[in-house]
Amino acid sequence: MSDFDPGRRRFLGHLGLAGMGALGASSFLSACASSASGPTTSNGSGAVTIQSNLSSPQAKAAMEKLIETFNAQGKGTASLNTIASETFRTQLPTYLTSANPPDLYTWYAGSVANDYASKNLLLDVSEVWKSLDDYPQSLRTLSTDASGKQIFVPMNNYWWGFFYRKSNFAKWGVQEPKTWTEFLALCETLKSKGIPPIGIGLGDTPWVASAWFDYLNIRINGAPFHRELLAGKQRFDDPKVKAVFTRWREALPYFDPKGKAYPFQEATTALLAGKTGMFLIGTFFADAAPKDALGDLDFFRFPIIDPAVPLAEEAPTDGFFASAKTANPTGTKALLSYLSGVEAQEAYVKASSGIVLPANPKARASDSPLVVKGKAMLNEAKELTQFFNRDSSDALQPTADTALTKFIDKPDQIDAILREWQAGAEKVFKG
Repeated sequence: MSDFDPGRRRFLGHLGLAGMGALGASSFLSACASSASGPTTSNGSGAVTIQSNLSSPQAKAAMEKLIETFNAQGKGTASLNTIASETFRTQLPTYLTSANPPDLYTWYAGSVANDYASKNLLLDVSEVWKSLDDYPQSLRTLSTDASGKQIFVPMNNYWWGFFYRKSNFAKWGVQEPKTWTEFLALCETLKSKGIPPIGIGLGDTPWVASAWFDYLNIRINGAPFHRELLAGKQRFDDPKVKAVFTRWREALPYFDPKGKAYPFQEATTALLAGKTGMFLIGTFFADAAPKDALGDLDFFRFPIIDPAVPLAEEAPTDGFFASAKTANPTGTKALLSYLSGVEAQEAYVKASSGIVLPANPKARASDSPLVVKGKAMLNEAKELTQFFNRDSSDALQPTADTALTKFIDKPDQIDAILREWQAGAEKVFKG
């Protein structure tokens, strides 16, 4: 699975920035290849150019409104170029390495931004972060490169969790678990009632299994180890990784046996219909739920396994980074300061669709109980991870799809599976 799975793209195509899904902002493909509201270059005193992949109608309109408001404030001038996301993704390295690149880019935090920073292609925006004291440390860490400087400014994010229908939990007489032991007990109770406890959608969307690997790894081994593993600095055949699958194997008897045959969209339908008990998925799934079901949805965080491991949550984060070669660093930072502020992020939330969590903790999101609870969960986290391919690469994702689906089918072959995964990963890291 890559960022550009067609079925997933159709499902997410109408969402706003924070509804981009697990595997990146590039879900936003549109028929329009590009749309410009200004020049594509800038000079030291000219307009700051934003290269944006937010090409869905609502997201594009929201960005245009933000730029219009910024320009009216008299603190600088900006112009917006909107590019279809797949074109944007393939051209991003070219943009950044060109002689006269655009100044600012919509994209997402994680390994991609850090990789560009390691090649000295991104502007140091630590000065912008001096005024972002209210932002949680988790977002500051996520926006900081290996040298200790900030190279990213977040706009918003969303979360993953175990979603369920409140009416069904009430009918079944069960409650949210907090620990792994409580979670397995919940699963046993649901199974005894004839309800497949855990939904999973692997048909055509095998990347859904990566959320299980991500969460088990950050709960058992911690977020730093997880990032190192996905960066090729640890091995997939390490005993620490095998420990992840030992725990996962405890939950396998509770997975919906039909879930391997259909994609996550159908797994969502099964959950809403009460045919499964809960589903580990990102908030983007709720955008397709019937309106009368939204108020009945709730979630709980992935259960704690080792209380000594600092709490981390899976929260794909979208925002901006800038070219190190911008001819107008002062204007670029001024625009970033505006985009990181309450006014801009609330305006984007108001214009966007989907479940939106602004990065600025003072910016108001939706006041729905679901959003309030999600924001509180992320604010409690010591660290935020992004999702397998965002913390690694699109090229590594297929190795995870192969290994994880094989494990679900043949858990007794885990040693061979991890050896094969390590071999596949080495081919990716060696190029």
